[in-house]
Amino acid sequence: MEEEEKIEDKEKYKIPNSVTQRYFVFLKLEKSLLENTFKAYKQDLKVLEDFLVENKIDYKGVTLENLQKLAAEIANFCKKEICCARSQARIISGIKSFYKFCVIEKLLENSPAELLEQPKLPLYLPEVLSVEEIEKLIATIDLSQPMGHRNVAIIETLYGSGLRVSELVSIKLSDIYFDEKYMKITGKGSKQRLVPLSDKTIEQINFWLKERNLMQIKPKHEDFLFINRHGAQISRVMVFYIIKNLAKNAGINKKISPHTFRHSFATHLLEGGANLRAIQQLLGHSSIITTEIYTHLSMDFLREEIINHHPRNK
Repeated sequence: MEEEEKIEDKEKYKIPNSVTQRYFVFLKLEKSLLENTFKAYKQDLKVLEDFLVENKIDYKGVTLENLQKLAAEIANFCKKEICCARSQARIISGIKSFYKFCVIEKLLENSPAELLEQPKLPLYLPEVLSVEEIEKLIATIDLSQPMGHRNVAIIETLYGSGLRVSELVSIKLSDIYFDEKYMKITGKGSKQRLVPLSDKTIEQINFWLKERNLMQIKPKHEDFLFINRHGAQISRVMVFYIIKNLAKNAGINKKISPHTFRHSFATHLLEGGANLRAIQQLLGHSSIITTEIYTHLSMDFLREEIINHHPRNK
């Protein structure tokens, strides 16, 4: 009997299922979140709900002070588990998003999370590969092996177009316009953009297509450009694995990922004199501030720019 009362007590402080379901629909339809981001928001809501149940607080009655206590608990937990500030910030962002939804749906007049501060994220500069390092990495790929041409095409597409890995694995053949030399990419928030294709990228994709056409492809996967050896759409995890192995074989000791090629793409364009606004559009950034963070320039290049262009150096 006592156990049943405890269960009932816990249920009392859970966020009503009707509210959570409406929130999930809101995330999928209104915010057009990618599946991985959607899952993260669901996890963030679970963190909030566990806190409410443990402290016997109704979600409508929560205060800023309550949420500040939760934020402190998250920070302490992350220190023990060696989580980064970015993970903390994402959870806080998820909580703020839920209470913003509650205001939109008129479940609350004001959001108690509106003034909730997020941890300051450290500014860091991701690794950038030189053109020579990228060529060295590609040179390690054995084209006589199965999927060799595919792996070259993956690297050329990542570096040649500056795609996110989620965008890369979702490229469809029906969205590639070879004659016009561009492809249609669906990015974050289901936003679509046109991305030019270089002759080099087209050449490597065509090499891969000759190999791909000899494979047996699973139903519903026929339109995906990049597939695995079993004939199904390649996964994000597999692309990470491929790049990690290629870097190891090439003797590149930098910590690289698919995103490294995106950052290298932007950096090399900027160093070559490309317009920042053009790079923003190519990357699919909604804010120019994001582009500025991604397009890090080396100190040697900046020093060279000053020497060549500052009037005191002429």
